[in-house]
Amino acid sequence: LLGQILEQWFESEPLKATLATDAVIGAMASPHTPGSGYVLLHHVMGELEGRRGAWGYVAGGMGALSQAIARAAAARGAHIFAEKAVCHVLLGRDGRAQGIALQDGTEVRSKLVLSNASPQITFLELIPQEQLPKDFVQRIQQVDTRSPVTKINVAVDRLPSFLAVPNAHDGQPLPHHQCSIHLNCEGTHLLHQAFTEATHGHPSSRPMIELCIPSVLDPGLAPRGCHVVSLFTQYTPSVLAGGQPWDEQARNAYADTVFDCIEAYAPGFKASVIGRDILTPPDLEKIFGLPGGNIFHGGMSLDQLYFARPAPAYSGYRSPVPGLYLCGSGAHPGGGVMGAAGRNAAQVALEDFRHL
Repeated sequence: LLGQILEQWFESEPLKATLATDAVIGAMASPHTPGSGYVLLHHVMGELEGRRGAWGYVAGGMGALSQAIARAAAARGAHIFAEKAVCHVLLGRDGRAQGIALQDGTEVRSKLVLSNASPQITFLELIPQEQLPKDFVQRIQQVDTRSPVTKINVAVDRLPSFLAVPNAHDGQPLPHHQCSIHLNCEGTHLLHQAFTEATHGHPSSRPMIELCIPSVLDPGLAPRGCHVVSLFTQYTPSVLAGGQPWDEQARNAYADTVFDCIEAYAPGFKASVIGRDILTPPDLEKIFGLPGGNIFHGGMSLDQLYFARPAPAYSGYRSPVPGLYLCGSGAHPGGGVMGAAGRNAAQVALEDFRHL
């Protein structure tokens, strides 16, 4: 269990709780949930520029990474169709994938199709159910996609000044402004309490907050003197108690709770806010196609990893439909901006292509 790992290596409760946040990021789970220790490992097993466990920031925002990949692909002859919704995968009489059909009626023919959409969209929406094994369809339908995440993007007219380390008189960023700042993490019991409230359909009254200020590292994201603040918060259930909708009132009520918490650590934060964008689990699903708002396309629990991701016998990127491959976060090894699933799937697809 995660608690046993942290108890073995650390004494400080705030440190243990802060580390525990990486074990529940994006997961409808508590630090006490069996298997949460793997999610912590998943977040720290990588490296950046030779530094184990380090994370990087993409200059220009995450969209800049997508643009860089697009430019590299285009330079090698790829054709990219942006803002073109896919209607379904084209299948031949032999059941083999032969391309895709767009909603505008355009058909794009190909010998192979790779999908980085979620398993739910790929197999439950883009492929006729009768073309898939019943047990496979059932497995995809049963994947746990619960998400506790509400993302709040904030524009502020000054840097937050925290009681623990007040801002310098010249207003210049301090080292902690360049890092991930974790709030409401004084003890693992607080994380468990926040999780428990969400399991009963109520947004956490004292949510777990991961605060980043990307404009400190990338000043071009905001006008001089202003900043953008990224708030990754938990726990918010996809479905509220009593079936209540995530309407504007509910969104703003939760965001106000988050801001009240930040205000307690950094007085003046609320007064510095120029604007905010609130993305609840249903918003993340609608805008980005994340099933249930889950940033990993499905929970990173032990029953949904390795040979079982997305389903037993189909963890090798090939699907029940010949010529169709899954290459997104719903495939092995799971979520995170690392490109592993895409690289692995591409290698499998290329190997198959050589034998066509």
